[in-house]
Amino acid sequence: MIPVGLSTASVWPLRARAGFELARTLGFDGVEVMVWADPESQDVAALRRHSTATGMPVLAVHSPCLLITQRVWSPDPVVRLRRSVEAAVELEAPTVVVHPPFRWQRRYAEAFAGLVAELEFSSGVRIAVENMFPVRTPRGREVSAFRPSVDPTEVGHAHYTLDLSHTATAGMDALALSKRMGDRLTHVHMGDGTGVAKDEHLLPGRGTQPCAELLEGLGTDGFDARGGQVVLEVNTRSARTEDQRAKMLSEALLFTRLHLG
Repeated sequence: MIPVGLSTASVWPLRARAGFELARTLGFDGVEVMVWADPESQDVAALRRHSTATGMPVLAVHSPCLLITQRVWSPDPVVRLRRSVEAAVELEAPTVVVHPPFRWQRRYAEAFAGLVAELEFSSGVRIAVENMFPVRTPRGREVSAFRPSVDPTEVGHAHYTLDLSHTATAGMDALALSKRMGDRLTHVHMGDGTGVAKDEHLLPGRGTQPCAELLEGLGTDGFDARGGQVVLEVNTRSARTEDQRAKMLSEALLFTRLHLG
């Protein structure tokens, strides 16, 4: 069966420990750790303790590559990616999720494809490069903050992450992108969006993205045989209570498992 994990980003502003505990309570198959400002997310020993205490394996480590995490672990993006792979090895996580380089990270961008391939070879960890989205200016222009583009298939990597909230924001055809990724698609961030100029991470089924169709396709194209993972990366900040947050995540988990078959 294709494992369905919970991103710790889905419980923000709670800490990583809450992600592990909710994943266990709601019946997820594991956790993706978003490494960011939360000190627990940066502490590999603490993450190992949470994993052991809850019985929830770490399916993936999301490298700290957001604008707000540019100094987490190191100001050097090469060091951050290496640290992410080392954390994945220590946590026995098979996957690291990483964004393409920002446009201003010229030296990093030039070395990125080779660095990813080298780290995958030396560690045995899959480094799944994620699709992103452009920024829209007040006048309606679209500007990519990523080099060479928001679409990692333009470069070509051994493994990809497909994020459906990002395809919504970018106005991209998610099913066409999944076809371009082909059998290199090994990680999916399940969420949704309506196409507005922000990264919404709605519950799947509440936006315009072909979430059900994509999930149904994963069940028939060998995604499970190549170790594919689906991780719910959704926004639950509107929840006023922990029961409301749990209800939102339960709905998203049910939708995902139903359409995976």
